[in-house]
Amino acid sequence: MLKGIDAALTPELLKVLCEMGHGDEVVVVDANFTAASLGRGKPVIRMPGIDLQRACRAVLSVFPLDQSVQQPVAYMKVEHTPDGYASAVQRAVIALAGELASADPGQCAAVERFAFYDRVGGAYAIVQTGEAQPYANFIFKKGVIGDALA
Repeated sequence: MLKGIDAALTPELLKVLCEMGHGDEVVVVDANFTAASLGRGKPVIRMPGIDLQRACRAVLSVFPLDQSVQQPVAYMKVEHTPDGYASAVQRAVIALAGELASADPGQCAAVERFAFYDRVGGAYAIVQTGEAQPYANFIFKKGVIGDALA
């Protein structure tokens, strides 16, 4: 055990998040997501007893978002809904991104389902939760931690 580290962050997940570099993306998804096929060749970490909001809280507690891009957070758009719609789970994670990573809602982009799948292909890792809500799928782009430039 480590002090100050969210207990939901397993050693495997911490290792993967630490290995990632600036601009790499981690995907945090629901239980229905096709993680095995889309994650072929990359780390797929399973958290079956944890819902999406809890997993995102843990990840964002240690994960800096990329501030050099307009939208470091993406989520799967719910099909057949008007632009701007977000489910309760999606709204909760967007709020967490603001609370823990200083991302305002405008930095969180809804991405059409198949475009989301395409983007997952370039991700570094997938974290699959036990979340039962469909479309509860997010992508976070990693930023940097460091001293200010002199």
